[in-house]
Amino acid sequence: MVVIEEAPKVVKENIFSLEQEVERLYSKLGKLGWSKSACESIAPFTLKINTIKKEKGIKIFAHSYQTADIVFGIADIVGDSLALAKKATTVKEDTILFCGVDFMAESVKILSPEKTVIVPERGRDCTLADSIIADDVRKLKIENPGVPVICYVNTNADVKAESDICCTSANAKRIIEKVNTDTVIFIPDENMGKNLAKITGKTIITWPGYCRTHDAVTLKRLNALLKDKDVKTFAHLECKPEIIENVDYYGGTSDMHKYAEEGANGEKVLYVTEQGFIDRMKVEYPNVEFVDSKMFCVSMKRNDLISTLNALENPTEDNIIELEEDIRKRAYRAVNNMLKY
Repeated sequence: MVVIEEAPKVVKENIFSLEQEVERLYSKLGKLGWSKSACESIAPFTLKINTIKKEKGIKIFAHSYQTADIVFGIADIVGDSLALAKKATTVKEDTILFCGVDFMAESVKILSPEKTVIVPERGRDCTLADSIIADDVRKLKIENPGVPVICYVNTNADVKAESDICCTSANAKRIIEKVNTDTVIFIPDENMGKNLAKITGKTIITWPGYCRTHDAVTLKRLNALLKDKDVKTFAHLECKPEIIENVDYYGGTSDMHKYAEEGANGEKVLYVTEQGFIDRMKVEYPNVEFVDSKMFCVSMKRNDLISTLNALENPTEDNIIELEEDIRKRAYRAVNNMLKY
């Protein structure tokens, strides 16, 4: 929960709009335990942000791991990184403000080079994306000639540019199975690579990268969350292999979303993934009882309403995502190759 004391001034004629904004926020955030006074504290910010984005013709995209005040307070479109990048190609607005981490905003720029892409807070501290650089991929290819490189979408643009095919956690299994080789290089998530090797039966050369949020989950921690034996467990493929072996289902956030939408009515469900996604599910699917994972990504939580407002009003060079055209084109090729599978 984010409670802010110093709020933008609201002129008298906007008081009614502010009251409506509080009610709108409370209708969503109240389901997550937010008090009405907490909603009142952020309403001046969300109202101003929503007003400015309309005036300037800017769409706000938010990854599901963002805080609830961003997801339900100011975002126009919410989803996983690749789905958001693909959605950006269809919106009429020329400017996208992306609440997520840098590599996700880069994916938007890769697919929509003509658009201006803004991020509230920059920060190269995603342990997964930043575990590997383009030189590392080139060395892997020299050491393993002819072996295709499949890169997880959670990578920076320079790594995508050196890869053959991009993938998501939802389609990685299908792509690896359909690639016409017995051996593939999978970067950079070592846990996911090991999980996929066991699932597909193929030889997978991995890289020692990891998501600190998912990698931190141990069997002891998983069991501590399962106080009720009737809880269905669904783990993200970024978790350690021993976690995947001890849950009911596994996949990516899009798989989790589909499960909540299609098959979890009335169930108790633990998604072993970032808490922001679970908070989103709690609001969108009230007929499912979601267990809190208590897993938080500090990189995702860097964005807040104040930094978003500042980036909307006066974006600096540091807020704007730029890519070298050669890197963008080669990264686009890897993403586009994914669509063939």
